Amino acid sequence: MTEITLRNLQIGDAGWLIQQHGELYARDEGFDASFEALVAEILADYIRNHDNSCERAWIAWEDGQRLGSIFCVRLDEQTAKLRLFLLTPAARGKKLGQRLLAECMRYAKAKGYTRMQLWTHESHEAACALYVKTGWQLVSSKPVHSFGVDLVEQSWQIAL
Repeated sequence: MTEITLRNLQIGDAGWLIQQHGELYARDEGFDASFEALVAEILADYIRNHDNSCERAWIAWEDGQRLGSIFCVRLDEQTAKLRLFLLTPAARGKKLGQRLLAECMRYAKAKGYTRMQLWTHESHEAACALYVKTGWQLVSSKPVHSFGVDLVEQSWQIAL
């Protein structure tokens, strides 16, 4: 096994991320194609409009394979938003989620953000447990019907 490396978003990564989100969330949670469309929109906006001075994406690689991602984007002058946090099944159990989250939070703090926010679903139990472990606070939770299924949507935040 080789070392897992983290690098910035490159050509081909967006297509891979859209595919992985679409396939994994359809398989694991029953999401429909509208979720894949949302991921495509988020990525298109990031690629076209991100600010290199205060926004960043990380793609995790091992042995020539992508294992996951996390993005830090600007919500406002004080607030960074965590987006597109994904681990493939092959990445799970390697503490890569902790590493990606720590890297993203470190970056946000270094760029002068004083807080971070994220949006997720209650069904993402491993991610939610990681947020609690690292000091994030659940600020809202509500039942919704999105992506073709009933979900509990959550917003989380942390002071940096």
